[in-house]
Amino acid sequence: MSENAKAVAASAGRKRFWKQASVVPDGTGYAVQLDGRPVRLPERTPLRVESRALADALAEEWQAAGKEAGGLFRPEDLPLTGIVGSMLERIPAQREGVVESLLAYAGSDLLCYRAENWSDLARLQKEQWTPWLDWCCKRFDAPLEVSEGIMPIAQPAETFNALRRVLEQATPAQLAALSVAVPALGSLVLGLALVEQQADPETLVACATLDERAQMQRWGEDTEITDRIAALVREVSDAARFLALSRQN
Repeated sequence: MSENAKAVAASAGRKRFWKQASVVPDGTGYAVQLDGRPVRLPERTPLRVESRALADALAEEWQAAGKEAGGLFRPEDLPLTGIVGSMLERIPAQREGVVESLLAYAGSDLLCYRAENWSDLARLQKEQWTPWLDWCCKRFDAPLEVSEGIMPIAQPAETFNALRRVLEQATPAQLAALSVAVPALGSLVLGLALVEQQADPETLVACATLDERAQMQRWGEDTEITDRIAALVREVSDAARFLALSRQN
């Protein structure tokens, strides 16, 4: 099969091959099984978590996957499984790299780049973004500089060190959630706010898409933008739901 054919097949999905997804206590947590066989992640790690609530949710998404669309399922049908896979395989194997990739967002955080100070957009950015930077400064002792325009600005070394300590102390579950939320929001600050339960996903996405929403208010609704915002809400909501479930016994 050619590479193009493989790509088309992957996008179309894989055939559902199981009838029943279930949760089985195994002494060290709760394993998800399909027709009595363990689900294994790409590196062959069993899909097993400590939270029964999370395990039940994983089984529910496997039970639902592929029941529509002609019995085909795709990775996007299994968002919680994807995040758990990151927690169980990617984070332990690449923790330092994950921390550094998240920390890089502190150098280009969306909230730090503003429109010209005379514009209505700049006023909205100050009203909605500055409180989050103030929260980050107070909560983590990590002040971030603000600039007009898109030219890169250098953030204080002390701020990077403070945020690195925060990420180094994060649990695998928190890092897995951040790995979804931070790229989606374009902001390490907003991602940390999600982990700290400071706002709901809809509020954080609205904050991250302030520029786009202001554009639509001026020029009219754009379905491409509204679809993108809806997709971001789903991504960030998946990360928030994963965290909430993982905290339950």
